[in-house]
Amino acid sequence: MGDSVTIRINGITKEVQKGVSILSAARENGIKIPTLCFHEDMHGLGNCGICVVEIKGKRDLVRACITPVEQNMEIITHSNRINQARRSILSLILANHPNDCLHCVKNGKCDLQDLAHYFNIKEAMYESIQVPRPVDNSFYVIRDTNKCILCRRCLVACQEIQTVYAIESIDRGFETHISTGSGKMNRSVCTVCGQCISVCPVAALYEKQDSNSVWEILKSKDRVVIVQEAPAVRVSLAEEFNLPAGTNLARKMYSALKMLGFDHVFDTNFSADLTIMEEGSELIQRVKKKEPLPLITSCSPGWINFMEIYFPDLLENVSSCKSPQQMFGSLAKTYFAREYKIDPARIVTVSIMPCTAKKFEADRPEMNSSGFKDVDYVLTTREFVSMLKEAGIDLPALPDTSADEFMGAYTGAATIFGATGGVAEAALRTAYLLISGKELEQCDIQECRGMEGIKAFEVKAGDLTVRCAVAHGLGNARKLLDEVSEAKKKGEVPYHFIEIMSCPGGCVGGGGQPFGSTLKRRLERAKGLYAEDKGMPLRKSHENPMIRKIYDNFLKEPLSEKSHHLLHTHYHSRDKFA
Repeated sequence: MGDSVTIRINGITKEVQKGVSILSAARENGIKIPTLCFHEDMHGLGNCGICVVEIKGKRDLVRACITPVEQNMEIITHSNRINQARRSILSLILANHPNDCLHCVKNGKCDLQDLAHYFNIKEAMYESIQVPRPVDNSFYVIRDTNKCILCRRCLVACQEIQTVYAIESIDRGFETHISTGSGKMNRSVCTVCGQCISVCPVAALYEKQDSNSVWEILKSKDRVVIVQEAPAVRVSLAEEFNLPAGTNLARKMYSALKMLGFDHVFDTNFSADLTIMEEGSELIQRVKKKEPLPLITSCSPGWINFMEIYFPDLLENVSSCKSPQQMFGSLAKTYFAREYKIDPARIVTVSIMPCTAKKFEADRPEMNSSGFKDVDYVLTTREFVSMLKEAGIDLPALPDTSADEFMGAYTGAATIFGATGGVAEAALRTAYLLISGKELEQCDIQECRGMEGIKAFEVKAGDLTVRCAVAHGLGNARKLLDEVSEAKKKGEVPYHFIEIMSCPGGCVGGGGQPFGSTLKRRLERAKGLYAEDKGMPLRKSHENPMIRKIYDNFLKEPLSEKSHHLLHTHYHSRDKFA
């Protein structure tokens, strides 16, 4: 066959696709070749050498992740020679790595640690050759070059997938290390998307930790501590408790949060519904008043950071709506405080997010429209899981409970915020009513769904054909925004509405999600969100009775003066630090 070749692998004849790597061919046939620098969502890097194999007729071992199969190639994946080579390579890496596993944030989740177990390495083969370097903890992404193994996965994530170029390879030879131009993360173009953290096999990159601060505040008798959880968290927690990706543990999550000691357990999905009311109304207003289009969503803080650095010319197109996290925080210290007769100075808001950039967003100086810092602490999904395990909570064994209804009720539209295309789909369900005066009969807008990098489509609503686009991953966002920028220069409007999510897959693939995240796993998480949406009695944000209540009793109407003050913000151009 023209598209396949015949090879012999460990003495067995196999037909495999032409041009695939030896590693892929082996995996397709149930043969495990150990790897360290390889990641299934990236091209082969060939940096570590752990995956070396023998090819008949070649003197030297070759790297399976970057060597393509050829017709009649004879491959040996495991032998004494290969095993000794792999052990030697691994031992050299370990000799240049700290021996502090018990104190490491990736203890038990480290690929290097796993390989040491795989090869049964119990003692050092070589003396330590490490020269200590200072840890860069200047920003929300912490960089520890002492633990870097130079696999360069982070460079692929930052430069090729996200096209941010915050980090780069510095110096040569034994002095080679991954850093920024300035040597500090806070003086770089880092968008805090956290995708470098997601793919790092060790703990050379990790997020600023807030769990200890949250533990301390939970002990306080003087504070009222409330918590919100983003939609993507409920479908990723299962992976940390040996359940399939996409299993929805929302109701068990609420039980766990009450056990941890939070005074009120609410849900970010509530404010996601509120975001749709504001953002949908903003879209209609822009169309009617011929204000700048397209309207681009502002829910993803990593994308907002990217836009402020690379696309300041599109600032007027970005929705003024705060993200659901920040809307929730603002209302917690105003609406909630008023209704529960609590001094807002006593309220502490904690959010559990799949996103590392949410930490940056919560600290933005403009996020204090309540008169206080809207969101006090942000925990990633990983930090939340560590708290659960520290408290001895077996999440799957807990009974199902509900979030507190006051700011916890939500619709199916809110839950799909966690998947790429979900915000656009949720917005269209409500915008259709606002534009046409009629309810959208078919809630499932398939054009919004899937892992294609950029999706463009149209939805007919009354007399208006709404032109939409969805992009996930900043590299795809850059392509779409370049198109929009060029169209604007010509006076053209290619789209009415654009959703952009910083992370591949959307929030299900956030930089704070459980390690081991791949596009395949992100898709399973998204399926869990769509399944919850499908089973909800209410699937459109404007149907949420608690959203209607907040407008009746507090905000009056979308885009009201109070809504603008509490739920909207502005963004600004930021320098490209060198």
